[in-house]
Amino acid sequence: MSWDWSNVEDFMPQFWDGVLVTLQAVAWGTLIAFSLGLLWAVAQRSDHKWVRWPVTAVTEFIRNTPLLVQLFFLFTVVPEFGPTMSPLTTGIVGLGLHYSTYTAEVYRAGIEGVPVGQWEAATALSLPKRRTWTAIILPQAIRRVIPALGNYVVSMLKDSPQIAAIGALDMLGEAKGFTQATFTYEAITIVGIAFIVIAYPASVLLRVLERRLVR
Repeated sequence: MSWDWSNVEDFMPQFWDGVLVTLQAVAWGTLIAFSLGLLWAVAQRSDHKWVRWPVTAVTEFIRNTPLLVQLFFLFTVVPEFGPTMSPLTTGIVGLGLHYSTYTAEVYRAGIEGVPVGQWEAATALSLPKRRTWTAIILPQAIRRVIPALGNYVVSMLKDSPQIAAIGALDMLGEAKGFTQATFTYEAITIVGIAFIVIAYPASVLLRVLERRLVR
């Protein structure tokens, strides 16, 4: 292995392809995580134990097992019993499912942070439970937790290279293939810099957003 920056120009088309795959994985994974996480959080507050207990068990299991193990399970085991997914689709589902268990905890904290008086007022007005959730509780809860949810988007970005282990050609996957073909370090270095360039501004924006929402 050696350094040879003359190869950088050859790597750039693959690099941009990898950037696109990475952004797709994070964007779709975020959509799944935010949507499913909200569903988990609401289900965990159900009055029915047969809903609350299984949801709690599933989310705890997912949250306490490694993402990489889950990706391999989805990619190698699930096709034996269900549909076969491409490496990218598997990566998206794996990231979204894994992080949904963390966003569920964020939503839960936001819901519990809504003043008790809001619940009491909804009860006094005889509002249906669905109306109470959609019109009163969730708008307040979600506003409180937007910065925390954003932090998990950054975390998902940093974990996205793990999808390369199942063959998804994200930035790391492209860099790994190029490095093995050329025996040079430049591709991996460029990918590392790219993650910093994407993640650091996002972290700064989240801090600004948090300050504004706290006012």
